[in-house]
Order: sequence, then structure tokens, then C-alpha cells
Amino acid sequence: MALKAAGRTSLVDSVVTQLRAQLAEGEWAVGDRIPTEHELAELLGVGRNTVREAVRVLVHAGLLESRQGHGTFVRSTADPAAVLHGVRHAGALDVLELRTALEAEAARLAAARRDTHDLLRLRAALATLREEGDRDADADLALHLAVVEATHNAAFREVYRFFSTQVHEVLVEALGDRAMPPVDIDAHEALVAAIEAGDADAAEAGARELLRVPRETVTALLEREAGDK
Repeated sequence: MALKAAGRTSLVDSVVTQLRAQLAEGEWAVGDRIPTEHELAELLGVGRNTVREAVRVLVHAGLLESRQGHGTFVRSTADPAAVLHGVRHAGALDVLELRTALEAEAARLAAARRDTHDLLRLRAALATLREEGDRDADADLALHLAVVEATHNAAFREVYRFFSTQVHEVLVEALGDRAMPPVDIDAHEALVAAIEAGDADAAEAGARELLRVPRETVTALLEREAGDK
């Protein structure tokens, strides 16, 4: 299928749709490097920023992989759109419960399997979280990803990367501008300390505690909304 210039509306969505189709039709195989941002922008008739955003969507979806200094490569041609659709239409409390289940088991495995490199990465992520502040979502996600990396379980890592992005999108859409509680840096400290100590029970409990307050906040918001109707 030949690429064609995107329309003026929903440019990013249009580019995402076309790139998904290219992947599904086998235009690029797993492991192939796709055209550069500049080349795709010219082919599609859009700006490089639009292409960059579309590629980022497909990276988060697990279809593409960006390698610093080397380009963007095909990771999978199996489109998880159906699963993505289901997650996006789930409730905010549902996705938080899913995240709790994933992170609790990840913390337990990390405590049992972490190595020196994992501990260095966890401490670096924790330091960044302290520096960036208690409402920096990217710094918070980086630490949780470091925990998942320490499981040394490739399947777990891929599933978590996929769902963590969708959880964030669902919460933003469901809650809008209503404030979620700030990131509890002390609780993150306790989680990292438990993983360092190799205490699987404490690590699992720490992961659950981290998400207890967000779950309670969302539950209260939903109950309040139901009462107002």
C-alpha cells in the first residue's frame, strides 16, 4: 500500500492509521528500519513533529522501537488495537486495579532477581524523582519501569510497558483536571529499599501501598459523581 498525503484533520491519527496499515500488510518486516522522520514527512505531506508523535504512539503500542542514533525499527506487526480499545473503554478504577496486580508481582520478582545494575538504575530513578518533584509523571513512571526491568522477565516488561501508557491515558481522560494525590516519595523509597534488601514480601506490600491512595482517591471521586446524579 502506497503512503498518501494525510488530510488536514487529526493528522497524527491519520499517520498512525497509515503506518499501522503498512505494518499489517508487511511493508516492513520485524527487525526492519522504517524510513526516517524526514522521509516519512515528505511521503505523507505532514510536518516532522506530526510524524514524531505518530511514531511515539506506535512505540508505546509495542509495534515500533526507537534506538538512539540508529533509527526506528519494527518490533511487531501484530497490532494490539483490540486490546488497546478495551483498556481505553475500561473505567479508571479498573485500570488502577490492573496496575496494582502487575506492580505487586513485579516488585516481588524484582526483590528476588535484582542485580547490581538494577539497583543502580533504581537508585538513579529515585534520585530523579526526588529532584523533579512529587508531581512529575515521567519520573514516577521511570522508577516503576526500573522495578519491572529488575524482574528480568521479558514478557512482563513488554506487557507493563504497553499497559502503563494506557493506564495514564485512561486516568487523564476519566479524571480531567481533578487533582490526584502527589507521588509519595517516601513510599517509593521504602519500595526500593525492600527490593535492595531482597525482601519479596515487603516489596510486594510496598507496591500495593503506593497505589492504595490513588485507588481510594478515584473511588471517592466516582462515588461523589454517582451521588451528584
